[in-house]
Amino acid sequence: MTQRIIKAQETVANAREALIDTARELQQRLQPKTLVRDAWESAKVKGADIAEDAVDAVKRRPVASGGIIAAIAMFLAREPIKDGVSRMVDAMTSDKDEGPPPKEKSKPPVRKRTAPTKRSAPRSARKTETK
Repeated sequence: MTQRIIKAQETVANAREALIDTARELQQRLQPKTLVRDAWESAKVKGADIAEDAVDAVKRRPVASGGIIAAIAMFLAREPIKDGVSRMVDAMTSDKDEGPPPKEKSKPPVRKRTAPTKRSAPRSARKTETK
């Protein structure tokens, strides 16, 4: 019976060691720096897979891929393209529709200043003087 107890104690000790090892491994795996490193590695692998798939898709259909890329580029640059096209249209239409040059507004004549003259007395003052 003592051998059974000794064997059971060894089994318990082995199980305890395995449990402690598992707990240490879990602690190591759940550390923030380990989680970040694993996530980064997964993202790199996934990004590489996506890039390879994209290259394969472009190789299979280069014309369609070029059209899609051109459409995306035009969407992203729509404001500069719109401004350039409107300038070009304005330049093209201004040459054809150009009529006589617009008339300049005439300026009012400039009055020459003369030297101040001696003014006579006001009318009310003149009447009283003549009486």
